[in-house]
Amino acid sequence: MCLFEISYTYRFGTSLAAKLLRESGVTLFKVREETVKLLGKSDMYIFSPEHPPLTEAAQKAMDWAINEKLKSGETGEVTTSHLLLGIWAQKESAGHKIMAMLGFDDDKAKELAKSMDTEIILSFKKGH
Repeated sequence: MCLFEISYTYRFGTSLAAKLLRESGVTLFKVREETVKLLGKSDMYIFSPEHPPLTEAAQKAMDWAINEKLKSGETGEVTTSHLLLGIWAQKESAGHKIMAMLGFDDDKAKELAKSMDTEIILSFKKGH
């Protein structure tokens, strides 16, 4: 699940996204706990990092992040910030619900989007 990876990455990160997640109390352990509460325990804890199993919502979040990066015209990789906003843009997804339960909100998402690119802010507001 993308949210697990984002939580782990930002446990040690220094970016604005890391700061916002830490301020919201989003940690790997809390994400796992809330995931089990929301979705139940899964038998699939071990998977290949190259080919993680993705739900439809997770794939949409990744697609959103990639599209936003491409629209920006900037070179470089899709960042975890892009992925975080992609998850947040999927309002009905488990990832969005878990982040909201842990204190992440629209204001923090907007702050993160503003730090990245004006075009992302516009897409985020439209819910693309």
